[in-house]
Amino acid sequence: MLKEFKEFAVKGNVVDMGVGIVIGAAFTSIVTSFVKDIVNPIIGVITGGVDFSNLFVNLGDGEFESLAAAQEAGAPTINYGLFINAIIAFIIVAWVLFMVIKGVNQMKREQEAEPEPETPPEPPKSEVLLGEIRDLLAKQS
Repeated sequence: MLKEFKEFAVKGNVVDMGVGIVIGAAFTSIVTSFVKDIVNPIIGVITGGVDFSNLFVNLGDGEFESLAAAQEAGAPTINYGLFINAIIAFIIVAWVLFMVIKGVNQMKREQEAEPEPETPPEPPKSEVLLGEIRDLLAKQS
């Protein structure tokens, strides 16, 4: 059983999947930072200072100036601004994955389109006959 597990774990697919998960986690933090620190400020300037991460609907009593204040007070909120941020991050990740997969598919198509190496042409009959005569003479000696 241990041998079977070792064979399974060492196969390329499992190792590739593990590498993909680690890179995906790192990529997620990059995309999150990109959305939060670059995209949202630009959108905020365009929309007149709107900060998506601070957009929320208060379902409880009281007025709160920010989402952090509402959460600190324990008020129930619908955080639609954070949801918008998540949608933007998803679109960016989906676009990047689309471009990566498109590139891989392009490389596969190019690889499939490459002609296979030609097999060498068969030697003329005279050479084949001479080869057979040589082999027969070698057996007689």
